[in-house]
This record gives sequence, C-alpha cells and structure tokens, in this order.
Amino acid sequence: MDGLRWLLLLFGLLVIAGVYWYSRREQTPKDGADLIERRTPTLDGAADPPPAAEPTESFTIGAAADSVELGPTPADDAAAAPDNAVEQKVVALRLVARDGGVFKGDELILSLRGIGMRHGKFGIFHRIDGNDEERTVFSAASLVEPGSFDLANIREQTIPGISLFLVLPGPIDGADAFDLMMAAARTLAQSLNAELLDESGSTLSIQRERYLREEIVQFEHSNKVA
Repeated sequence: MDGLRWLLLLFGLLVIAGVYWYSRREQTPKDGADLIERRTPTLDGAADPPPAAEPTESFTIGAAADSVELGPTPADDAAAAPDNAVEQKVVALRLVARDGGVFKGDELILSLRGIGMRHGKFGIFHRIDGNDEERTVFSAASLVEPGSFDLANIREQTIPGISLFLVLPGPIDGADAFDLMMAAARTLAQSLNAELLDESGSTLSIQRERYLREEIVQFEHSNKVA
C-alpha cells in the first residue's frame, strides 16, 4: 500500500514538471520571429503604408492673421512650363487730365470711339486689327480700379486718366502697333486737353518715345532669333 502511494506521488510530480516545462517552452521566442514588428496586411497583400507626413508649415503675410500654405517654388514653375512658352512684353502710356482735373465719362468714351476703339473684353476699350476681336493691337483702361468702364452709368462718372497699353507679340508688327498707339494717344491728348505721360508718370519726351520704340524692335528681333 505504501509503495502505491509513493508511485502515485512520483507520477504527480512528473505531471507537474511536464506542465511547467511546456508552459516555459511556449513563452520562449522562436528564432526571433516574435521580435519582428507585425504589419496588418492589405487586400493586395502589401503592408500598411507609413504614417502620413506632417502638414506643410505655413507663413504669415504682413500683419494679417491668415496663413498661406507654401506652394511651388519659381523653379518648380519653370520646370513645369512648356518649352515653347512665348515671352511677352507690355508697353504702356498714360493720359491724364491737366492740373489734377478729371475727364467727364461720356466725353472720354466719345473720344475713344472717335479713334476707332471698341468696348469689349474685360470691360475696357480695344483697337482691333480688322474685325477679329481676338486681334487686339492696343487697349485703353481707366486709371480708376478695376480699370473697366461702366457704360451704363458713364454720364455720372468722372475719370482722372486712362492707360493705353499694348502686349507683344501682337497681331501686327510691334513697331507698327506702337506707332498706332502713339498716334491715338496724341489725338486723345488734343481732343481732351490732356497730358501724355510714360508708364512711370513722367512727361513723355521725344527721347523716351524713341527709346520705347527701340526696345520693341530689339524685343521682337530677339524673339525671332530665339
């Protein structure tokens, strides 16, 4: 009877030792596999994407509280520009009322129409080559922002001056376009008793006029060579 008890006790100790050894074996990492970070698979079998990048830093313009996200740099814009992009040049003059005066709106409009200019795109006046409104030789805009002419209320308006400008390359030769614009500016200056100025607001001298024309010739020549 005592021998059976000792046998049962020994068997119990062996069972306890087996359970303990098995539990330790399950907790031990196998070949480091459990040390590798697990990633949840996606439907196509790829791992989860990396965490999203932090939002782009913003900067403040002046004292305004509104922030603007950093956009593409000028170098990025240049890289994205097409190789055949055409360089443009704007040549502008000003016609202002003398002694700080103003033009009556209806009189100004009649003068613009009198030299063959038409009210059209952007609400300003254009000198058109032929009948195609897309072939604008030069244009006239009010010096009062936003530059357009409100024909419906023009009789009640007074305008201190206008800007005559042309954009190169245009539908005709640049020097010819400049000569047409200069002729129109002189006619308007006479009919409105106005003062003719350059783009900076200085009196337009003969030397300045010749310089502007020469700039146009050189610009068009360089574009043809390019």
